[in-house]
Amino acid sequence: MNKISSFTLAEVLITLGIIGIVAAMTLPTLINKHRNKILETGLKKSYSIILQAFEMYQAEHGERLKPEMLGGNGTTTDLKSQIMPYFKVLIDCDKNGSDKQKECVYVNSTYKTYNGINLNGSITRFDDGQFVLQDGSIILIEDMQGSNKKFISVDVNGRNKNPNKWGHDIFSFQLMDNGQILPVGAPNTYYTNKDEYCSLNSTNLINGIACTYYAINDKDYFNNLPR
Repeated sequence: MNKISSFTLAEVLITLGIIGIVAAMTLPTLINKHRNKILETGLKKSYSIILQAFEMYQAEHGERLKPEMLGGNGTTTDLKSQIMPYFKVLIDCDKNGSDKQKECVYVNSTYKTYNGINLNGSITRFDDGQFVLQDGSIILIEDMQGSNKKFISVDVNGRNKNPNKWGHDIFSFQLMDNGQILPVGAPNTYYTNKDEYCSLNSTNLINGIACTYYAINDKDYFNNLPR
């Protein structure tokens, strides 16, 4: 008579235990990679949407929008008023904030730097206009006072979804003098010092503003994001 091989209860429990240990070790990594892939896709999509908006402006006006054509914060020719019509806008955020606009970013928002330092309400690179797009992302405008520098940032998954960190889900672009839109950190943009503006060790409250260039050009960037 042939004997039928079978596992003992102890063997089954040991096998399940090993599977559980392996899953516990690998699952967080898989989840993190999946999340980072979503953020990478969001950056590429948002950059495309921003470029398209400026191209639509150029098509309508016959010339590129340039910083020299814009006034400072609060003027009728500020960056927000000129470019917002070329986006699919869901919510136009009030400048001074509103409890009814939970999707918008204001002084009390819990945004952080690239390495996780809380901005403590300092959103000075986002505070000259903002609007939420139909896909849930939010556009953040900066008309830098005392200079002709104009920046447009995007939180690719909206204010109400983490990680809410510069260089993770928040990315910044600069409107250059020739009308180009370049990722901050690129040569000739205003912030290019990686040690200061895209570093694990920097304590600067705008650390992360220059990460956009590396996020777009470094194929391993999103695989190496700090937690």
